[in-house]
Amino acid sequence: MITVIAAATAAPGLTHSPHLAVSGFGQALAGAGPAFLAFLAVHVLAGLTAVIGGALAATAPKRRGRHTRAGATYYWAITAVAATSLAMTAMRPARDWYLALLGALAFTLATAGRHVRRHPRSRLWQKLSGHTAHIIAMGGSYTVLLTAFYVDNGKNLPLWDRLPTATYWLLPAIVAAPIIGRAVNRYRRPPAARPQQRQAPR
Repeated sequence: MITVIAAATAAPGLTHSPHLAVSGFGQALAGAGPAFLAFLAVHVLAGLTAVIGGALAATAPKRRGRHTRAGATYYWAITAVAATSLAMTAMRPARDWYLALLGALAFTLATAGRHVRRHPRSRLWQKLSGHTAHIIAMGGSYTVLLTAFYVDNGKNLPLWDRLPTATYWLLPAIVAAPIIGRAVNRYRRPPAARPQQRQAPR
């Protein structure tokens, strides 16, 4: 995401104040017109929805219900994130081009993860057993979403602003890799049907 909610909702005229002129968020919005701010507002809202939806889907059992509802919410939210990233990059290509690439990558991975669920017997996924392809694709999409946020905002966040730029690109993947690997190992095969318990003799 390009900036935080507070910066997104600031009036364009405020970006010229002495305080905001020296802040990273103020510089990010300097000269932004109403069309850009409108896309940015949708972008921020969609980004927050994707973060929440993705977290709910990841922590829910891999079956119909909360997992699938949260997953659907994440997919459509990341679609909006990618679309608004492209729109804003078209307005400021020299500044935001890498965010468009990250948004497109997050959307592509989410689409792949959704395709696995809808077409589990597709030749694309036959070499990956169980839930492996779905978990890797969706987990990768969520990781790219967080990477885009920190790459764009890390230099303006407390504590993060003390870290080297490479950290913004690498740390989300470093943290996510073992979590995704653990989930793949756990759900490598679809859960077997539980045998029915024998009724005690009356």
